[in-house]
This record gives sequence, structure tokens and C-alpha cells, in this order.
Amino acid sequence: MLYRRHSSRHWWVRFTTPDGREVRKSTGTEDKKAAEEYEAKLKQDYWRQERMGERPRHSWKEAVVRWIDEQTDKATLDDDLSHLRFADPHLAGLMLDEIDRNRLEALAQSRKAAGVRNSTVNRMMEIVRAILRRAEREWDWLDRAPVVRMLAEPKRRIRWITPEEANRLIAELPEHLADMVRFSLATGLREANVTGLEWSQVDLTRRVAWIHPDQAKARRAIGVPLNNDAVLVLRRWIGRHRERVFVYPRRNAQGRLEWLPIKKAGAAAWRKALKRANIEDFRWHDLRHTWASWQVQAGTPLHALQELGGWTCAEMVQRYAHLAPEHLAEYAARIETKLEPVSARFPAHPEKTKPLKSG
Repeated sequence: MLYRRHSSRHWWVRFTTPDGREVRKSTGTEDKKAAEEYEAKLKQDYWRQERMGERPRHSWKEAVVRWIDEQTDKATLDDDLSHLRFADPHLAGLMLDEIDRNRLEALAQSRKAAGVRNSTVNRMMEIVRAILRRAEREWDWLDRAPVVRMLAEPKRRIRWITPEEANRLIAELPEHLADMVRFSLATGLREANVTGLEWSQVDLTRRVAWIHPDQAKARRAIGVPLNNDAVLVLRRWIGRHRERVFVYPRRNAQGRLEWLPIKKAGAAAWRKALKRANIEDFRWHDLRHTWASWQVQAGTPLHALQELGGWTCAEMVQRYAHLAPEHLAEYAARIETKLEPVSARFPAHPEKTKPLKSG
């Protein structure tokens, strides 16, 4: 039978195979006639598999459709889809068992030839790898997924700025962006969480804010303690908009001032302010890196930083560990008396150094 699930636009099929197994799958289409054709073919494939011992073959397109249906709650799904759109011309029309290492190498090289960085190529290949592995390990569509080789990526330093640079930048920004920068540096929140912050998510009496699971990258709720800097910023924006915290002013057709929600913070005004402040190679997301770097340098333990920033694994916060090596001082001191003191052989402030004799 065909039916529709609340979480999917596509028709789904449900039936019992000759050996008594129940099958529930997405047809990958919103067209009922096409869904009926898919159901008939699927039933035939299962019949051949049961009666003749044949394993049904599945296409790359089928795998992508099923993977997308299973990823509807993924925060970065839109980014994944953009990568898949580039891979589609190279893999569309292929059966999964026809996708081998050579085809994957050709896909990666084609993407690289388009002038993108190795990291961008790797993000695409990671999604391709995830689909192929799921086809093997969970869907039983492949005997063995091919190896997907990743390109070398340079390890980039964490980009952060000093308080003096931050003040220079803030001075060059319009009011709404300046306060959003102050708030970001006080909380470490991501751009989307700042631009989309609503008053219903703020409690100034308790000095806390919260990010709901569907707003968080890791799909996990985040509690945000508000320090004095954050509270002062929020108080300045009370009453400007009924729902949103941060808004920008614009005159309507009648010349009346109205406050509108902000969709993107790191746009033209941001880039121009960076140039005037003489700050290079700095993105809006680097405000989060700056917040984390300042926290570590101020002595915040990494486990506390992980909870404050809403990271799901400790590996993410280890990127900042090198900024606060003070906790290793005790161990460095354990061998400091092993050698003869420097002052035993050399005076601290020699008044005169004898010239070397030539010859």
C-alpha cells in the first residue's frame, strides 16, 4: 500500500515480502503514479530475491533520496544538498555497485578543478562516503562500500582578535551590528543564534538565555549564562521589536522608522568595517573563536568551555588548549634543577667582552 508520512513530502510504500518481512520505504517522489510504479518494481525485486536468490540492485539516486529522508532533522542538510548537487552529474544513472574508487577519484578531481579548496572537496566526499556506508551497513544495499580517499588539508590556525582590535571593529560598525558583536563576544553564540534570538528565549532577571534544540547545530538545547556585558547589550534593545532581540532600522514608504529582523550579520557593512578597522582574514564565525580563546586565556577549564559553547565532543575545544599552557607549569618545573645554573659560568651583566684574537 502507498501512504504519506507527516515528516515527508514523498509517498511511502509498505508491504510484506514473500518470506514474511515487512518493508517500509520512501518512493522518493510526490507523484502517485510514479510511486505506484516504484512499488510494483520493488515488489518484483523482492520476489526475485526470494524465489531466485537474486539481490536487488539500487541506484545512486535511490540512495540519495532515502538518505535525505532520513536526514530531515540535520542542521546542515542544506549544505549537504549543495554538495550533492555537484556530485549528481557524476554519479546519477549509476547503480551503487558501479561506483568504485576510480569514479570517486574522478569526482574529487573534477571538484578540485573547479577551483575550490581541498576542504570543500572533502566535505562533499564525506557525504558521498556516508551514503555509501549506510547503503552497506544499514540498508543492506551493498556488499562493500568503496574506500573514499580524502585530500590533504592544511591545519589552519584559530583566527581570533585582541580586545583592542575588537574595540576598533565595534567603533566602525552601525549600532545593531556593534551590539551583536558585543553580545557574540560575551556569549560565544553562533551567528544564526544571535540573529534569530527572540525575547522569549531571554530571562534578564535570572541572567540567562537558551537556544532550543531545533536552533542548535548539534540539535541539543544550550543554556547561555549572561555576563554583565551581555545584559547591558540586551537592555539597550528592549522595546524595539516585539519578538526579535536584534533588529535594524529602516524608513518605510511613509517615512516612518521601523525595526526589521536581521537575516545575515556578516554582509557588506561587516566587510567594510573590517577594512576600515584594518583587520584582515576575519569572518563573523571567528567571533566565536575569539570568545573561546579569551575564555581559555582567562583560565576557563576546557570541560567548562565545552559546555558553555554547546560542543558535543571534547575534540572541538582542544583547538584552544595551546592558548593556556599554565596548567602544565607544575610538570615543566619538575626538571628545572637538573642542570648547573647559568650564573655559575656566565655573569648576568658582563661589563665588557674581550675581543676575539685573530689568527
